[in-house]
Order: sequence, then structure tokens, then C-alpha cells
Amino acid sequence: MNYNALDIEHKILITGAAGFIGANLSKRLLEKGYQVIGIDNINDYYETDLKEERLKLLRPYERFTFIKGDISDKELIMELFQKHKPSIVVNLAAQAGVRYSIENPDVYIQSNIIGFFNILEACRNYPIEHLLYASSSSVYGSNQKVPFEESDRVDHPESLYAATKKSNELMAQTYSHLYQIPATGLRFFTVYGPMGRPDMAYFGFTKKYFNDEPIHIFNNGDFEHDLYRDFTYIDDIVEGIERILCSPPQIQVPHKVYNIGNNSPEKLMVFIETLEKCLSKSTGNKVVFKKVFEPIKPGDVPATYASTDLLQEAVGFKPSTSIEEGLQRFTDWYVNYYNVI
Repeated sequence: MNYNALDIEHKILITGAAGFIGANLSKRLLEKGYQVIGIDNINDYYETDLKEERLKLLRPYERFTFIKGDISDKELIMELFQKHKPSIVVNLAAQAGVRYSIENPDVYIQSNIIGFFNILEACRNYPIEHLLYASSSSVYGSNQKVPFEESDRVDHPESLYAATKKSNELMAQTYSHLYQIPATGLRFFTVYGPMGRPDMAYFGFTKKYFNDEPIHIFNNGDFEHDLYRDFTYIDDIVEGIERILCSPPQIQVPHKVYNIGNNSPEKLMVFIETLEKCLSKSTGNKVVFKKVFEPIKPGDVPATYASTDLLQEAVGFKPSTSIEEGLQRFTDWYVNYYNVI
């Protein structure tokens, strides 16, 4: 199968370009010589210094254009499409986080619903070749059947965040059907790695260790019935996205949804123990977290576990980076970036 089908002169719009996935994808595409237009509102959901640091890696590329703005601003989005005429759009801008959606629901509607609607409207008015957008493993809710398959019913979300992501899939399906927009949704499964999101557990645990604070583990201290998570390393996510963007048109039309996960869930406590071992190697000292066990938080699901068969059939790829390898890269980066030893 040909994965070099994407013409080098394509203009690729990446929303959320200062985000974890957006910045890594932008860098990969720029390295390949593509023209990338990035937009991000640089909000303060987490430390903006990290977002600026990611952008620093992108700004030296001549074929990178950055626009600071919000996808919920319809006039801005329409002007952007009119001026730059992107042929491919990767929508990664979204308000992330399951627990935060309980505390601050308004921003999820603004970014994930209104913002995505604006992107769809722009794709309708300024026709594109392909829209790829971020969905989430959270759409599966508390699905008891594992591994999660794309054909499973996903109409019982456990959080507003999950509901917005399911809404995105329905909206994309509708626009794809009505206006013949080739669209692909990717259900991401717990993405991690260097320069990742500080609100994610592995990042927060590491920060608390260096602040000499206990970590809070929301699994009731029940090791036998621990939470399972399908942790997916950032490079695997970027590789999967690139392959889909470069895949033959029949894979993209009219609307497809794929899981992109590691297909190898880990118990939360095993993940934590692995993080301790990796930090020990990075620091040269034995690391053991101080642990406080608490009840499972509202909106959390007991397990995420991706079937990656459809993605593998479509583009010949499945994520394969082990948590040992991925976490070691993260802890090495963290220790160096924050200069903690």
C-alpha cells in the first residue's frame, strides 16, 4: 500500500498546534517538508510555558505559519480558511480532561462543540480533501466488553468530555454525508511522553515526587480490581496519524473512526511501579512515591483497552512502544527539562 500519496505542496491546518499531539505532529510533518498552518489559543488550562516551549521547536521551520486564536471564533476560522485554503485539516484543538469537565463544563461546550462546528462549517464552505479529528477512548464509557471495538455502542458517556467527543463523531458523520467531506476520527487512548500534558497522572505523579508530596491514587486501594489503562506513546500516535493522512482515498471516505491505542492495557499500579523504576534510572536514586489511596473519581472508567485491528488493516500499523521504553524517555526528559537533580 502506498503511504507517500500526500503531495508535498499540501497545506495542512493543525488546530491545537501548541498542544502535546499537535506540536509533535506538526514537527513530524514539517520535517517531511509539508506546509503547516498551526492555530492555538494558548489557554492556561495548564502551564503556558510548556506550550511556548513546544512552539519554539516549530518556529524555525520556514513552512510553518502560526496563528494565535480560538477555533470557537467563527469569523477568525472562516478568514483563516479563505486566506490559507488548507487542503487537509487535523482538528486537535479541544478542552481535554475528564475530571475538569465536571468542574468547568462551559469551556467544553465552547471549544469541543462550537469550535468543532466552526471547523466543519469552514470545511463545507472551503472544500478540503480530508478532515482528521481527535475523538477519545472516553466515548466507550464503562463498557464492560474488552477490547473496545469501533463497532461497540457508545451511547452511555461517563463525563461531559466524553459526550462532547461522541458529539464530534456524530457531527463529522453528518457533514461527511451531507457535503461529501472525507473525515476520519481517531479515538486516542491515554497518550503520554516527553513534553506531555501536566494534567495527566504520570506527569503529576512525577512533579509531586520532586515536591516531596504524596500522590493520590483513585482506585480505592483495590489492587485485585485495579483500574486498567491503555497507555499510548506519543510517537506511535504521530505515526498512526501520518499514515492515515498519507493513505489512499478509499480509506478516508466518507467517514471512518479508528481506535489508536497500545492494545496492551496495564494495571494502574504496574504503571506507577514502572514510573518509579524509570525515575530511579533517570535520577540515579531509588524512587518510591508516597501513596494515598482514594475512591474512584466520578467520570473515571474502570478500563480502557483498544482493539487496533481496523487501524492495522487500513494502514498496516499498530502502536508498539512499551511503557518501560516510553516512560524512560519521559523521565529522562523531565529530569533534564526541569533540572531537578
